[in-house]
Amino acid sequence: MKAKRTAIVGAQRRGGIKRDPDVARPAAKPAKAKRAVLTATVAVEPPPQVRPEDVEMAVDLGRGLVLPNPILVASGTFGYGVEYGDVVDVDRLGGICCKGTTLKPRIGNPTPRVTETPGGMLNSIGLQNPGVDAVIDKYGKTWAGWATPVIVNVAGESVGDYVAVVRRLEGAAGVAGIELNISCPNVGRGGLQFAIDASAAAEVTAAVRRVTDLPLLVKLSPNVADIRPIARAIADAGADALTAINTLSGIAVAPGRAKPLLGNIYGGLSGPAVKPVALRIVYEASQAVSIPIVAIGGVTELADVLDFLAVGAVAVQVGTAIFADPTLPVRLVDELAEHCAAHGHTSFRALVGTALPRKAGPPSAKGVEYRP
Repeated sequence: MKAKRTAIVGAQRRGGIKRDPDVARPAAKPAKAKRAVLTATVAVEPPPQVRPEDVEMAVDLGRGLVLPNPILVASGTFGYGVEYGDVVDVDRLGGICCKGTTLKPRIGNPTPRVTETPGGMLNSIGLQNPGVDAVIDKYGKTWAGWATPVIVNVAGESVGDYVAVVRRLEGAAGVAGIELNISCPNVGRGGLQFAIDASAAAEVTAAVRRVTDLPLLVKLSPNVADIRPIARAIADAGADALTAINTLSGIAVAPGRAKPLLGNIYGGLSGPAVKPVALRIVYEASQAVSIPIVAIGGVTELADVLDFLAVGAVAVQVGTAIFADPTLPVRLVDELAEHCAAHGHTSFRALVGTALPRKAGPPSAKGVEYRP
Protein backbone atom coordinates (compact mmCIF):
# COMPACT_ATOMS: atom_id res chain seq x y z
CA MET A 1 0.00 0.00 0.00
CA LYS A 2 2.89 2.27 0.79
CA ALA A 3 4.38 1.63 -2.65
CA LYS A 4 1.08 2.56 -4.33
CA ARG A 5 0.87 5.91 -2.49
CA THR A 6 4.47 6.65 -3.50
CA ALA A 7 3.60 5.97 -7.12
CA ILE A 8 0.68 8.37 -6.98
CA VAL A 9 2.77 11.16 -5.47
CA GLY A 10 5.47 10.60 -8.04
CA ALA A 11 3.00 10.76 -10.84
CA GLN A 12 1.61 14.03 -9.48
CA ARG A 13 5.11 15.51 -9.45
CA ARG A 14 5.71 14.40 -13.05
CA GLY A 15 2.56 16.21 -14.16
CA GLY A 16 0.08 13.39 -14.44
CA ILE A 17 -1.81 10.94 -12.31
CA LYS A 18 -2.22 7.34 -13.28
CA ARG A 19 -4.89 5.89 -11.13
CA ASP A 20 -4.31 2.42 -9.78
CA PRO A 21 -7.39 0.36 -10.47
CA ASP A 22 -7.18 -1.01 -6.94
CA VAL A 23 -7.47 2.43 -5.39
CA ALA A 24 -11.05 3.46 -4.86
CA ARG A 25 -12.16 6.54 -6.76
CA PRO A 26 -13.58 9.18 -4.33
CA ALA A 27 -17.30 9.59 -4.48
CA ALA A 28 -18.39 12.29 -6.90
CA LYS A 29 -19.99 15.34 -5.33
CA PRO A 30 -23.60 15.72 -6.23
CA ALA A 31 -24.11 18.30 -8.98
CA LYS A 32 -25.48 21.61 -7.76
CA ALA A 33 -28.88 22.36 -9.04
CA LYS A 34 -28.81 25.35 -11.33
CA ARG A 35 -30.75 28.26 -9.91
CA ALA A 36 -33.48 29.49 -12.11
CA VAL A 37 -33.05 33.18 -12.68
CA LEU A 38 -36.23 34.98 -13.51
CA THR A 39 -35.66 38.30 -15.16
CA ALA A 40 -38.69 40.51 -15.06
CA THR A 41 -38.79 43.11 -17.78
CA VAL A 42 -40.20 46.34 -16.36
CA ALA A 43 -41.17 49.02 -18.81
CA VAL A 44 -39.71 52.34 -17.59
CA GLU A 45 -41.53 55.26 -19.08
CA PRO A 46 -39.51 58.43 -19.68
CA PRO A 47 -40.57 61.42 -17.61
CA PRO A 48 -43.26 63.45 -19.27
CA GLN A 49 -41.94 66.27 -21.41
CA VAL A 50 -42.82 69.76 -20.20
CA ARG A 51 -43.52 72.29 -22.89
CA PRO A 52 -42.58 75.93 -22.24
CA GLU A 53 -46.17 77.00 -22.86
CA ASP A 54 -47.34 74.63 -20.12
CA VAL A 55 -45.09 76.04 -17.38
CA GLU A 56 -47.09 77.83 -14.67
CA MET A 57 -45.76 81.40 -14.54
CA ALA A 58 -48.41 83.33 -12.59
CA VAL A 59 -47.38 85.24 -9.45
CA ASP A 60 -49.80 86.15 -6.64
CA LEU A 61 -48.68 89.33 -4.87
CA GLY A 62 -51.73 89.53 -2.65
CA ARG A 63 -55.15 91.25 -2.60
CA GLY A 64 -56.01 89.91 -6.00
CA LEU A 65 -52.92 91.20 -7.80
CA VAL A 66 -51.90 88.19 -9.89
CA LEU A 67 -49.16 88.79 -12.43
CA PRO A 68 -49.27 86.64 -15.59
CA ASN A 69 -45.53 86.01 -15.24
CA PRO A 70 -42.67 87.08 -12.93
CA ILE A 71 -40.93 89.57 -15.27
CA LEU A 72 -41.85 93.23 -14.72
CA VAL A 73 -40.37 96.52 -15.83
CA ALA A 74 -39.04 98.88 -13.19
CA SER A 75 -40.23 102.37 -12.37
CA GLY A 76 -38.46 105.15 -14.24
CA THR A 77 -37.19 102.90 -17.03
CA PHE A 78 -40.36 102.20 -19.02
CA GLY A 79 -42.16 105.52 -18.74
CA TYR A 80 -45.90 104.97 -18.49
CA GLY A 81 -45.75 102.00 -20.84
CA VAL A 82 -47.17 103.78 -23.87
CA GLU A 83 -43.74 105.07 -24.86
CA TYR A 84 -42.66 101.51 -25.73
CA GLY A 85 -45.89 100.38 -27.36
CA ASP A 86 -44.40 100.36 -30.87
CA VAL A 87 -41.41 98.29 -29.76
CA VAL A 88 -42.73 95.90 -27.12
CA ASP A 89 -45.93 93.87 -26.78
CA VAL A 90 -46.77 95.18 -23.32
CA ASP A 91 -49.33 92.42 -22.78
CA ARG A 92 -46.46 89.92 -22.70
CA LEU A 93 -45.03 91.52 -19.56
CA GLY A 94 -45.74 90.38 -16.02
CA GLY A 95 -46.37 93.94 -14.90
CA ILE A 96 -45.44 97.57 -15.45
CA CYS A 97 -44.25 99.86 -12.67
CA CYS A 98 -44.77 103.33 -14.08
CA LYS A 99 -42.71 106.47 -13.43
CA GLY A 100 -42.65 107.90 -9.94
CA THR A 101 -45.85 109.90 -9.41
CA THR A 102 -46.30 112.76 -6.93
CA LEU A 103 -49.23 114.83 -5.74
CA LYS A 104 -48.25 117.94 -7.70
CA PRO A 105 -46.30 118.25 -10.96
CA ARG A 106 -42.50 118.26 -10.62
CA ILE A 107 -40.01 119.64 -13.12
CA GLY A 108 -37.19 117.51 -11.72
CA ASN A 109 -33.60 118.27 -10.86
CA PRO A 110 -31.22 120.61 -12.69
CA THR A 111 -29.09 119.17 -15.46
CA PRO A 112 -26.89 117.21 -15.97
CA ARG A 113 -29.13 114.41 -14.72
CA VAL A 114 -27.56 111.23 -16.06
CA THR A 115 -24.07 109.84 -16.52
CA GLU A 116 -22.65 106.42 -17.30
CA THR A 117 -20.48 104.60 -14.80
CA PRO A 118 -18.49 101.37 -15.05
CA GLY A 119 -21.15 98.69 -15.00
CA GLY A 120 -24.09 101.06 -14.67
CA MET A 121 -25.38 104.60 -14.58
CA LEU A 122 -26.10 107.44 -12.19
CA ASN A 123 -29.38 109.27 -12.56
CA SER A 124 -30.75 112.31 -10.80
CA ILE A 125 -34.02 112.91 -12.64
CA GLY A 126 -35.73 114.21 -9.53
CA LEU A 127 -39.12 112.52 -10.01
CA GLN A 128 -40.12 114.69 -12.96
CA ASN A 129 -43.80 113.96 -13.61
CA PRO A 130 -47.06 115.79 -14.39
CA GLY A 131 -48.73 114.97 -11.06
CA VAL A 132 -51.18 112.22 -10.14
CA ASP A 133 -54.32 113.80 -11.60
CA ALA A 134 -52.71 114.30 -15.01
CA VAL A 135 -51.31 110.75 -14.97
CA ILE A 136 -54.76 109.26 -14.33
CA ASP A 137 -56.42 111.44 -16.97
CA LYS A 138 -53.81 110.76 -19.64
CA TYR A 139 -53.00 107.08 -19.13
CA GLY A 140 -55.76 105.46 -17.10
CA LYS A 141 -58.00 104.41 -20.00
CA THR A 142 -55.04 102.99 -21.93
CA TRP A 143 -53.90 100.99 -18.91
CA ALA A 144 -57.39 99.64 -18.39
CA GLY A 145 -57.29 98.13 -21.88
CA TRP A 146 -54.10 96.17 -21.23
CA ALA A 147 -53.95 92.62 -19.91
CA THR A 148 -50.73 93.49 -18.08
CA PRO A 149 -51.32 95.05 -14.65
CA VAL A 150 -49.97 98.55 -14.09
CA ILE A 151 -48.52 99.35 -10.67
CA VAL A 152 -48.22 103.08 -9.97
CA ASN A 153 -45.01 104.12 -8.23
CA VAL A 154 -45.86 106.80 -5.64
CA ALA A 155 -43.46 109.30 -4.04
CA GLY A 156 -43.88 112.13 -1.56
CA GLU A 157 -42.20 114.33 1.02
CA SER A 158 -44.61 113.65 3.87
CA VAL A 159 -47.02 111.00 5.01
CA GLY A 160 -49.80 113.33 3.92
CA ASP A 161 -48.40 113.48 0.38
CA TYR A 162 -48.41 109.70 0.02
CA VAL A 163 -51.91 109.40 1.42
CA ALA A 164 -53.27 112.12 -0.89
CA VAL A 165 -51.80 110.50 -4.01
CA VAL A 166 -53.06 107.06 -3.10
CA ARG A 167 -56.56 108.40 -2.35
CA ARG A 168 -56.72 109.68 -5.93
CA LEU A 169 -55.49 106.37 -7.31
CA GLU A 170 -58.06 104.33 -5.36
CA GLY A 171 -60.66 103.22 -7.87
CA ALA A 172 -58.92 104.92 -10.82
CA ALA A 173 -59.12 103.14 -14.16
CA GLY A 174 -56.20 100.90 -15.03
CA VAL A 175 -54.48 101.04 -11.62
CA ALA A 176 -53.77 97.50 -10.43
CA GLY A 177 -51.55 98.31 -7.46
CA ILE A 178 -49.31 100.78 -5.65
CA GLU A 179 -45.54 100.73 -5.23
CA LEU A 180 -44.40 103.14 -2.53
CA ASN A 181 -41.07 104.80 -3.27
CA ILE A 182 -40.09 105.63 0.30
CA SER A 183 -36.52 106.64 -0.59
CA CYS A 184 -37.69 110.23 -0.38
CA PRO A 185 -36.85 112.89 2.21
CA ASN A 186 -39.35 113.08 5.06
CA VAL A 187 -39.76 116.82 5.67
CA GLY A 188 -41.43 116.01 8.96
CA ARG A 189 -38.20 114.45 10.24
CA GLY A 190 -35.61 116.89 9.01
CA GLY A 191 -35.31 115.37 5.55
CA LEU A 192 -34.39 111.87 6.71
CA GLN A 193 -35.51 109.31 4.15
CA PHE A 194 -38.49 107.19 5.12
CA ALA A 195 -36.71 104.11 3.80
CA ILE A 196 -33.75 104.18 6.17
CA ASP A 197 -35.75 104.39 9.40
CA ALA A 198 -37.95 101.48 10.48
CA SER A 199 -40.51 103.58 12.35
CA ALA A 200 -40.85 106.13 9.54
CA ALA A 201 -41.16 103.35 6.94
CA ALA A 202 -43.85 101.66 9.04
CA GLU A 203 -45.68 104.94 9.60
CA VAL A 204 -46.09 105.79 5.92
CA THR A 205 -46.96 102.19 5.03
CA ALA A 206 -49.67 102.00 7.70
CA ALA A 207 -51.10 105.39 6.71
CA VAL A 208 -51.43 104.34 3.08
CA ARG A 209 -52.82 100.96 4.03
CA ARG A 210 -55.67 102.66 5.92
CA VAL A 211 -56.86 104.58 2.86
CA THR A 212 -56.70 101.95 0.12
CA ASP A 213 -57.63 98.37 -0.64
CA LEU A 214 -55.26 98.32 -3.61
CA PRO A 215 -52.36 95.86 -3.45
CA LEU A 216 -49.49 97.65 -1.73
CA LEU A 217 -45.81 97.09 -2.53
CA VAL A 218 -43.11 99.03 -0.67
CA LYS A 219 -39.68 99.60 -2.20
CA LEU A 220 -36.64 99.04 0.03
CA SER A 221 -33.51 101.16 0.00
CA PRO A 222 -30.06 99.53 0.00
CA ASN A 223 -28.58 102.54 1.79
CA VAL A 224 -28.99 101.00 5.26
CA ALA A 225 -26.87 98.96 7.64
CA ASP A 226 -29.45 96.23 8.29
CA ILE A 227 -32.51 95.77 6.10
CA ARG A 228 -34.23 93.17 8.26
CA PRO A 229 -35.87 95.37 10.92
CA ILE A 230 -37.06 97.78 8.22
CA ALA A 231 -38.52 94.96 6.11
CA ARG A 232 -40.30 93.50 9.14
CA ALA A 233 -41.68 96.91 10.15
CA ILE A 234 -43.11 97.45 6.67
CA ALA A 235 -44.63 93.97 6.54
CA ASP A 236 -46.19 94.40 9.98
CA ALA A 237 -47.63 97.76 8.89
CA GLY A 238 -49.71 96.12 6.17
CA ALA A 239 -47.63 95.89 2.99
CA ASP A 240 -48.64 93.06 0.67
CA ALA A 241 -45.18 92.74 -0.89
CA LEU A 242 -41.73 94.30 -0.93
CA THR A 243 -39.67 95.43 -3.89
CA ALA A 244 -35.89 95.54 -3.57
CA ILE A 245 -33.81 97.44 -4.29
CA ASN A 246 -33.97 101.13 -5.05
CA THR A 247 -30.78 102.78 -6.32
CA LEU A 248 -27.63 103.28 -4.28
CA SER A 249 -26.61 106.85 -3.56
CA GLY A 250 -23.50 108.03 -5.42
CA ILE A 251 -21.79 110.93 -7.15
CA ALA A 252 -19.66 111.53 -10.21
CA VAL A 253 -16.97 114.18 -10.69
CA ALA A 254 -17.16 116.68 -13.56
CA PRO A 255 -14.42 117.02 -16.20
CA GLY A 256 -11.71 119.26 -14.79
CA ARG A 257 -12.54 117.90 -11.33
CA ALA A 258 -13.61 121.27 -9.99
CA LYS A 259 -17.08 120.07 -8.90
CA PRO A 260 -19.48 117.11 -8.93
CA LEU A 261 -20.92 116.32 -12.35
CA LEU A 262 -24.64 116.01 -11.63
CA GLY A 263 -26.67 119.15 -11.19
CA ASN A 264 -28.14 117.77 -7.95
CA ILE A 265 -24.69 116.46 -6.87
CA TYR A 266 -26.13 113.09 -5.82
CA GLY A 267 -27.60 110.44 -8.07
CA GLY A 268 -28.91 106.92 -7.87
CA LEU A 269 -26.59 104.15 -9.05
CA SER A 270 -28.25 101.35 -11.03
CA GLY A 271 -27.25 98.66 -13.51
CA PRO A 272 -25.12 95.49 -13.27
CA ALA A 273 -22.80 97.05 -10.69
CA VAL A 274 -25.53 96.96 -8.01
CA LYS A 275 -26.58 93.34 -8.50
CA PRO A 276 -24.48 91.86 -5.64
CA VAL A 277 -25.97 94.42 -3.25
CA ALA A 278 -29.48 93.71 -4.49
CA LEU A 279 -28.92 89.97 -4.07
CA ARG A 280 -27.82 90.54 -0.48
CA ILE A 281 -30.84 92.68 0.37
CA VAL A 282 -33.28 90.18 -1.15
CA TYR A 283 -31.48 87.28 0.54
CA GLU A 284 -31.72 88.93 3.96
CA ALA A 285 -35.24 90.27 3.58
CA SER A 286 -36.50 86.87 2.41
CA GLN A 287 -35.40 85.42 5.73
CA ALA A 288 -37.08 88.19 7.72
CA VAL A 289 -40.59 88.39 6.22
CA SER A 290 -43.20 86.03 4.81
CA ILE A 291 -44.70 88.41 2.23
CA PRO A 292 -43.56 88.21 -1.42
CA ILE A 293 -40.44 90.03 -2.57
CA VAL A 294 -39.94 91.44 -6.07
CA ALA A 295 -36.26 91.90 -6.91
CA ILE A 296 -34.64 94.76 -8.83
CA GLY A 297 -31.01 95.49 -9.58
CA GLY A 298 -28.74 94.77 -12.51
CA VAL A 299 -30.82 92.27 -14.47
CA THR A 300 -29.40 91.88 -17.98
CA GLU A 301 -29.90 88.17 -18.73
CA LEU A 302 -31.69 85.00 -17.62
CA ALA A 303 -28.89 84.07 -15.21
CA ASP A 304 -29.65 87.23 -13.22
CA VAL A 305 -33.32 86.30 -12.98
CA LEU A 306 -32.43 82.81 -11.77
CA ASP A 307 -30.08 84.24 -9.14
CA PHE A 308 -32.77 86.49 -7.69
CA LEU A 309 -35.30 83.68 -7.62
CA ALA A 310 -32.76 81.48 -5.84
CA VAL A 311 -32.39 83.99 -2.98
CA GLY A 312 -36.14 84.21 -2.43
CA ALA A 313 -37.64 86.66 -4.91
CA VAL A 314 -40.91 85.59 -6.55
CA ALA A 315 -40.62 88.08 -9.39
CA VAL A 316 -37.99 90.35 -10.95
CA GLN A 317 -38.08 93.86 -12.37
CA VAL A 318 -35.87 94.81 -15.30
CA GLY A 319 -34.64 98.38 -15.20
CA THR A 320 -31.53 100.05 -16.59
CA ALA A 321 -30.96 97.35 -19.23
CA ILE A 322 -34.17 98.46 -20.95
CA PHE A 323 -32.43 101.62 -22.15
CA ALA A 324 -30.08 99.46 -24.22
CA ASP A 325 -32.60 96.76 -25.17
CA PRO A 326 -36.34 97.44 -24.65
CA THR A 327 -37.18 93.93 -25.85
CA LEU A 328 -35.20 92.25 -23.05
CA PRO A 329 -38.09 91.82 -20.55
CA VAL A 330 -40.33 89.97 -23.02
CA ARG A 331 -37.42 87.80 -24.11
CA LEU A 332 -36.73 86.90 -20.48
CA VAL A 333 -40.31 85.69 -20.09
CA ASP A 334 -39.76 83.17 -22.90
CA GLU A 335 -36.29 82.18 -21.71
CA LEU A 336 -37.51 81.52 -18.18
CA ALA A 337 -40.32 79.28 -19.42
CA GLU A 338 -37.89 77.42 -21.67
CA HIS A 339 -35.45 76.95 -18.79
CA CYS A 340 -38.17 75.52 -16.57
CA ALA A 341 -39.36 73.14 -19.28
CA ALA A 342 -35.84 71.95 -20.04
CA HIS A 343 -35.38 71.05 -16.36
CA GLY A 344 -38.76 69.36 -16.03
CA HIS A 345 -40.34 72.09 -13.88
CA THR A 346 -44.07 72.59 -14.37
CA SER A 347 -43.89 75.86 -12.41
CA PHE A 348 -41.18 78.48 -12.08
CA ARG A 349 -41.82 78.39 -8.32
CA ALA A 350 -39.53 75.36 -8.15
CA LEU A 351 -36.66 77.84 -8.63
CA VAL A 352 -37.61 80.14 -5.74
CA GLY A 353 -35.54 80.07 -2.55
CA THR A 354 -33.14 77.30 -3.54
CA ALA A 355 -30.16 79.27 -2.18
CA LEU A 356 -31.74 80.24 1.14
CA PRO A 357 -30.49 78.65 4.37
CA ARG A 358 -32.77 76.37 6.36
CA LYS A 359 -32.47 78.68 9.33
CA ALA A 360 -32.11 82.44 9.14
CA GLY A 361 -28.48 83.44 9.31
CA PRO A 362 -26.90 86.61 10.69
CA PRO A 363 -27.24 89.78 8.60
CA SER A 364 -24.24 91.27 6.86
CA ALA A 365 -24.39 94.16 9.34
CA LYS A 366 -22.91 91.78 11.91
CA GLY A 367 -19.68 91.89 9.93
CA VAL A 368 -19.60 88.19 9.23
CA GLU A 369 -17.93 88.72 5.85
CA TYR A 370 -14.90 90.17 7.63
CA ARG A 371 -14.30 87.36 10.09
CA PRO A 372 -10.65 86.21 10.17
